[in-house]
Amino acid sequence: MTFGLNTKPSPTLKVSTNFICLIVLYQLFLSFLTPLRISFTPASPTTSFSIYNTQNQQLGMKLKLNMACNKVVLVLVVTLFLVLNLLLQIPKTSAIVPAVIVFGDSTVDPGNNNQISTVLKSNFEPYGRDYFGGQPTGRFSNGRIATDFISEAFGIKPTIPAYLDPKFDIKDFASGVSFASAGTGYDNATSDVLSVIPFWKELEYYKEYQSKLRGYLGTDMANHHLSESLHLISIGTNDFLENYYIFPTRSSKYSVDQYQDFLIGIASNFIRELYKLGARKIAISGLPPMGCLPLERTTNMFDRSECIEEYNNVARDFNKKLQSSVTELKQELVGVQLVQSNAYDKLLEMIQNPSRFGFENAEIACCGTGFFEMSYLCDKMNPFTCSDANKYIFWDSFHPTEKTNAILADHVFKTVLAEFR
Repeated sequence: MTFGLNTKPSPTLKVSTNFICLIVLYQLFLSFLTPLRISFTPASPTTSFSIYNTQNQQLGMKLKLNMACNKVVLVLVVTLFLVLNLLLQIPKTSAIVPAVIVFGDSTVDPGNNNQISTVLKSNFEPYGRDYFGGQPTGRFSNGRIATDFISEAFGIKPTIPAYLDPKFDIKDFASGVSFASAGTGYDNATSDVLSVIPFWKELEYYKEYQSKLRGYLGTDMANHHLSESLHLISIGTNDFLENYYIFPTRSSKYSVDQYQDFLIGIASNFIRELYKLGARKIAISGLPPMGCLPLERTTNMFDRSECIEEYNNVARDFNKKLQSSVTELKQELVGVQLVQSNAYDKLLEMIQNPSRFGFENAEIACCGTGFFEMSYLCDKMNPFTCSDANKYIFWDSFHPTEKTNAILADHVFKTVLAEFR
C-alpha cells in the first residue's frame, strides 16, 4: 500500500489503511471547495483515486489503497462523494439569502396566471417588450417586476420564475420561485372576482414546493435552505379596488375599518403558517397610494382626475395596522426576522415629483390611452401605446413600468431588507 507524490523518484510512505481512507475523505472535502474532479477507478487488488482540476490536469496526488481498507471508512468516503456531487448541482450564489420565495398578486406574478383559466393575463405584446429578448412572460409590466430586481440585488438571479410555468422545475425553483397570482387578494372573495388563484392556494403550492425541495436537496439541507430564504408577500390592493369598493358583499357586512382588520387577521395567520412551515425571514408589503393609480384617477374626472384621497387614506391606515401586527408577531414568533416593506411613501414621492426620478408622466399610463387599459385592453393593436415606457411611472392603468419597479426595489432593498444582507 503506497501514498505517493508525482515526483521522480516517487517517495513511498507506509501508513495504515484507515489513514489512507481519511486522506481520500479530506481530499473529497477539498473538491467541494474548489472545482476539482475525482477519478475513482476500482481495480484488483487495489482501488485508485486520482484528483484532477477543471483543465483535466492531474494535481500531483494519486492514492492507491488496498481493498482491505476498513469498510466503514470506505462507506464514509463514497457517501461524502455522493453528497458533494449533489451539492455541486445546486445553483451557487454569493448571497446570504439563498432564495427569494414570493406570494401575492399581479405586482409579483411572473406568469402563473398563464396556466389557469382567467381573463386576467398579460402573456402577449406589448407586455414584456423591454424584458430580456422582448418576450411577454405574464408579468404585468413592460419588463421585469420588483421581485426580479430584489433577487438580483441579493446576488441570486435576475428573474424569479412562476411556479406553474412548465418550462421550469425544482432545480430552477431552488434559488427562487413565485406562487403569486394576478387579481388575487387576502380575501377569498377577491380571487373569485376574476377566477384566479386564492391566497390560501398559494400556501398549498408552497407546501408542495417544500416536498419537492426535500426530494431534491434532502430533508435537513432543504429545511436549512427554507429557513434562510427570504419570503416576500405583496398583496392587498385588489381587496379594496376590485372587491370592497365594487361589490356590496363585503361593504354591506364590514365598515372600511372592520374590513381592514379582517384582512390584517388573514395576513397575520398567513405569516404564522409560514413560520410553522419553517420560514424565518419574511417581508410583507403594505398598500401603495392606490388612489393615484391611473385607473382610479380616470374615475375621478369630475375632480380634475386628481388622486382619490379616500383610497390613499385607507392605504395609509391599513399600513399602520399592518405594522402593529408585524410588531406583535415579532414578539410572538421566536427567532423570526419579519419586516414590513412599505413602498407607499416612495411611490407617492415619485408621483408627486416625477421629474426628480427622470419621468415625464405620472398621471396616465404608457399602454393605450393610459386612462383605463389593462390586460387584454392593453394589446399590440392599440395604436396609442407610448414609444418610451421609461418616461412613465405606470405601464398600464394599474401596474408600474420596469423603471418604476427597479426604483422601488432598490429603495426597499437598501432600507427594510438591509437586515437580511
